[in-house]
Amino acid sequence: MVEKFAVIGLGQFGRAICKKLSEKGAEVIAIDIDEDRVDEIKDNVSYAVQLDSTDKGALESQNIGDMDAVIVSIGHNFEAMLLTTVKLLEMGVKRLVARTQGETQRKILEKMGVTEILSPEEEVGINIAERLMNPSMLMCMPLPDNYEIVEITAPKSVIGRSIKDLGLVAKYRLNLVTVIESNDDKELHIKGVIEDDEIIQSNHVLVVFGKTKDVERFIDINV
Repeated sequence: MVEKFAVIGLGQFGRAICKKLSEKGAEVIAIDIDEDRVDEIKDNVSYAVQLDSTDKGALESQNIGDMDAVIVSIGHNFEAMLLTTVKLLEMGVKRLVARTQGETQRKILEKMGVTEILSPEEEVGINIAERLMNPSMLMCMPLPDNYEIVEITAPKSVIGRSIKDLGLVAKYRLNLVTVIESNDDKELHIKGVIEDDEIIQSNHVLVVFGKTKDVERFIDINV
């Protein structure tokens, strides 16, 4: 069954969500009060409509309650984001995901009962800080309880060694999720489930899971 999503707020973040969901085969309704933004995305989604998302009747006219999930990605107008979220909660949508900017906004949404909250600026900031501190770290996904999933460019000291010889679990308390390999055209390919005898190459990126302190220790020792 095709999943149905509504994305409200078509700034850069909202448009990116629309395009990715559509690429994955989802049915996407894109909504914004700005007609130019609606026109910009209309060829990339199932349906794009210009309306005031703070108007409950306007939302109901688009059968928003039938969506599998509604993403509120309004960025710079907090009042509109808040009112839109209130209307969607009143409608009892199946799944509500809201974007927030800053800790105060997050706390307000949590008080309202919103459980899925996105903070893209904060997440980007964390990634940039991690990369500044550890240039070999390409991506960092923070998780609760000081865990994270990170992409690490294969350090020179581990190239030519096997995954088993590396001893990620025994020495560093890290789990290898997978390995990403780049070819001569800079295209990336995920190698899937990695066997212990896999030899680490210079064009490999290690995707590992573990405590932040253990990831940092692995990088400090091997880079």
